[in-house]
Amino acid sequence: MPWLLAACLLLAGCRPAAHSAATVSLDWTVAPSPPVTGTATLSLTLTDAGSGQPLPGAEVRVEGDMTHPGMQPVFSTAREVAPGRYEAPVHFTMAGDWVLLVDGRLRDGRTFERQMAVPGVRAGRT
Repeated sequence: MPWLLAACLLLAGCRPAAHSAATVSLDWTVAPSPPVTGTATLSLTLTDAGSGQPLPGAEVRVEGDMTHPGMQPVFSTAREVAPGRYEAPVHFTMAGDWVLLVDGRLRDGRTFERQMAVPGVRAGRT
């Protein structure tokens, strides 16, 4: 039986190291700036935090929520517009403070989540 334990430990040690989502750097902007009600564009740039290289081929989803309860969230899927650069339409349905939740999966299987505050969305176009 000790050989079984040794085999399990050996196999566990031979697995590739898990990649941490902390190795993903995400820069973002919302246009127009400052944001107004209606459809805005969320621009995301994903890079490897260690090398600074762009991270192409990711699947990126966005959820927008107001900071107060009772509002329906809005959802969007980003499309890649250049290697490591993504854009997603976000429809701000009401003026006020919003939070954007970004959830993604990289081509190599790593996943990441980020939360960004978008305070002070103003009434504007609808």
